[in-house]
Amino acid sequence: MSKHFLAFLLFSLISFSFQGQELPISSVSEDEVALDEIFKKCLSSSSVYPWLGEMCLEIGPRLSGSPQAEQAVDYSYDLMKNLGLNPEKQPVMVPHWVRGEPEKAEVTFTDGKTHQLHILSLGGSISTPEGGLTADIVEVNDWDELEQLGEKEVKGKVVFFNEAMNAENLYTFHSYGHCVKHRWGGAVEASKYGAVGAIVRSLSLRLDTFPHTGSMTYENAIDTLPAAAISTMDAELISEKLSAGESAKITWSQHCKTFDEVLSHNVIGEIKGKTHPEKIILLGGHLDSWDVGHGAHDDGAGVMQSLAVLELLQELNYEPNYTIRVVFFMNEENGLRGATEYARLAEQEGLEHVACIESDRGGFTPRGFYAEGNPTLVQRIIDLKPLLEKYGVHQLQEGGSGADIKLLQTDENVLIGFVPDSQRYFDHHHSANDTFDQVNKRELELGVGSITALVYMLDKYGLESK
Repeated sequence: MSKHFLAFLLFSLISFSFQGQELPISSVSEDEVALDEIFKKCLSSSSVYPWLGEMCLEIGPRLSGSPQAEQAVDYSYDLMKNLGLNPEKQPVMVPHWVRGEPEKAEVTFTDGKTHQLHILSLGGSISTPEGGLTADIVEVNDWDELEQLGEKEVKGKVVFFNEAMNAENLYTFHSYGHCVKHRWGGAVEASKYGAVGAIVRSLSLRLDTFPHTGSMTYENAIDTLPAAAISTMDAELISEKLSAGESAKITWSQHCKTFDEVLSHNVIGEIKGKTHPEKIILLGGHLDSWDVGHGAHDDGAGVMQSLAVLELLQELNYEPNYTIRVVFFMNEENGLRGATEYARLAEQEGLEHVACIESDRGGFTPRGFYAEGNPTLVQRIIDLKPLLEKYGVHQLQEGGSGADIKLLQTDENVLIGFVPDSQRYFDHHHSANDTFDQVNKRELELGVGSITALVYMLDKYGLESK
């Protein structure tokens, strides 16, 4: 075999296609040096972990409309100001739902034994009647079973939706997406058959005593009824008793209430691009959280990772070609008002978002990115795998991005979702278990490095879709 052929073979093995062109060996080597430096910096000097700790421990949960949410707005604004990002508070009206006094519920079985339930009102729910309610529980797995029971078996009872998340899916968000409809619309469906309340199995793959809240809805033409989530262990117990032929009667009180909308804010900062300042690469997550726990993984990790990318670019003295913008969206959890208002104003102002990256899947070990949108740009991201897999970022594929950036999609741009390992996410999601001590510092920092590496490559080689 000739030396010339060996050289050609080596070149073929270590080069890869980007923007439809082969990058020369020297460019690949240069990029590897830059990416090495990105990861070294993020693991040694990033502020992401202390920022998250301050917000979680000093402010706490940040439900839209709450005083804590506005404290988080001010805190985020100050962080961006200290980094010289010329921050802006973008006004947006948000819902204001308050949980009130802690919920109480117990279930009594045929033998007279009682069990205290771990329960949380669903966001947006009404309260139980004054003095609480007592009713028999009827169990269903899905809406088809509810329809089969009909009004005769449901009227005057509390419907218990007990569909468990499918443990067979490797990527746990696929399991969540399948059964979240019972939390969101279960109260409406139960009300159609005369139920007096709805309880749902918490959306978690783990058996524990943490109830997981989340948003729900009502329909104008359907009578409203109270709705709540119970822990997975409580769900297992009730189901076991009912399956054995016993009856189960719940005594339940909750005191939640919806008030008038209040003014809140998205928080925006940016580094202006030197070549294409009018074109934006957006990074972000949602600043709000549910009102239990700290909102550490959902989505304190995501917003602080996004901001830490800009901090890291500054530390590396990297001058981007495109404007790199960070957006902390308000009200993802129960309304998407921040995302809707940002998209409305962006269209009104004629802003051009060439790429949007959302981090809203927890602060766990990075796995990769999902991309959707312009096929050329999606493929361009997938083609980065040979460079990024060295750092554990190997899952680059077409897939969903994120709720807060979805409204910014056009035919010409690309939307990207940061994908960490998902196995532990639903242990914490929307529960009192989503606390700062559940976040691993190094995993959080690796997420910063992964997102920064992607931004660096996209900014350096361009985001032209044709």
